[in-house]
Amino acid sequence: MSLDTATVRRIASLARIRMGEEEVGRMQAELNGILGWIEQLQAVPTEGVEPMAGAGAVALRLREDVVTDGGIREAVLANAPDPEGEYFGVPKVVE
Repeated sequence: MSLDTATVRRIASLARIRMGEEEVGRMQAELNGILGWIEQLQAVPTEGVEPMAGAGAVALRLREDVVTDGGIREAVLANAPDPEGEYFGVPKVVE
């Protein structure tokens, strides 16, 4: 499948992309190249080939859910622009 310039202009219009005439020609070549790669991929025989990974095949290892205080309060507050004691200082938003 190859795209003509009218189709490229229509795609650009739908995507709300303004293109000059030289850009339309360049984009036509790029889109036709992409469609060519897709056609090549569709020609690869994949019958009987099991997927390498999938949603049902992969299980994540879970860590134990433990509550900690982190122990790095000073390091975190060092990034605060206006610390107030052991807390972040924030500007008042209600008069």
